[in-house]
Amino acid sequence: MSTRERVLEAAVELLGTQGLRALTHTRVDEAAGVPRGSTSNYFRTRAALLTGVVEWLAEQDLAALGAPPSPPADVAAFVALLAHTVETTTTASRTRTIARYVLFLEGTHNEDVRRPLLAGRVYFRAFVETAMARLGAPDPVAAATAITAVGEGMIIQRVAVDPDADVLAPIDAVVRAFVPHRRGRASR
Repeated sequence: MSTRERVLEAAVELLGTQGLRALTHTRVDEAAGVPRGSTSNYFRTRAALLTGVVEWLAEQDLAALGAPPSPPADVAAFVALLAHTVETTTTASRTRTIARYVLFLEGTHNEDVRRPLLAGRVYFRAFVETAMARLGAPDPVAAATAITAVGEGMIIQRVAVDPDADVLAPIDAVVRAFVPHRRGRASR
């Protein structure tokens, strides 16, 4: 891993574990285990550091996603895939997820932070729209809006309120609200 990547990983870790106030050049240097001033060599200002972290996080997320899988052909498989995504996002990737939400909030008043974060959302939303069209939803756009809202709500619920909150039932309910009723229920 390059020094720049170590700096960016440390910045994500700080954001996800200590919040936006922890994101200083000195603290990133310390967390990355690099010589003092290393972060500043790559990102001269805090604004540049924030933008760099957001762009890098978005690049890493999109690279990890790879090519979109074929949408599942049945409701139960799609619900299981979405539930697994929420569970992974709130367990194995919890710190990255919290960092991303910290950055989303920062992006409400900083377009340079907001813009790169939206790339992953566009990718995921397109996948959900395609899946819902394949499952026979009369309005895949409205379905994708509702499903992503419930998914994001479940992520917030699990990282901020109840880490063991059930994700399957709410996701199953919202997906089924948009598909014809001829499909079987997801197993719990």
